[in-house]
Amino acid sequence: MSLANWLGPQEWQAVALSLRVSLVATLASLPFATAIAWVLARRSFPGHGLLSGIVHLPLILPPVVTGYLLLITFGTQGPVGSLLKPLGIVFAFRWTGAALAAAIMAFPLMVRAIRLGFEAVDPKLEQAAATLGAPRVWIFATVTLPLMMPAILAGATLGFAKAMGEFGATITFVSNIPGQTQTLPSAIYAFLETPGGEGPALRLVLVSVVVAMGAVLLSEVLARRAAQRI
Repeated sequence: MSLANWLGPQEWQAVALSLRVSLVATLASLPFATAIAWVLARRSFPGHGLLSGIVHLPLILPPVVTGYLLLITFGTQGPVGSLLKPLGIVFAFRWTGAALAAAIMAFPLMVRAIRLGFEAVDPKLEQAAATLGAPRVWIFATVTLPLMMPAILAGATLGFAKAMGEFGATITFVSNIPGQTQTLPSAIYAFLETPGGEGPALRLVLVSVVVAMGAVLLSEVLARRAAQRI
């Protein structure tokens, strides 16, 4: 039996939306996570600890707080949301808002994994390339990046899994609208609040467990490959 036949229409809709949200969140935040990880790993400057604290803040704050901050910032009446609305860009109570919330909640995990990859690369390899006259961008693209690519993939995998499981910030920022903002965790919550919804909730829980375990195992494999290459 295929997944589409095993799950009901609303369940499959929630899974499909979660996959879409998580993929967009991961792809959109990966370049920024890589840049921040490089700064934290290779640069020393006043405020280094503050930047690290801000990056990891979503892991410490209650997710509802993060969602509320997103709502007052990116809502249609918020300082950023009011500027984006005339451009046709709306986050609040849209699937794009769910992607934004998921990206912010997953960002610290991505940065941490990628930062460890940067720190594991021997700077002497980059210095050797520099003595041959190679520009910094070329060194990064041909020396650093290939060595730590498994670490980047591991960070992306963890970020994707975190985005798939994000609930608190998402439901606070974009609510729980079936077919629009109801992701997999939100659907589980809705089914548990509905009489007779234990069956669909259990099926979605199983999907969540499989995705989470798959992401953790894949991340472990990629991390080991990164260690072997470096």
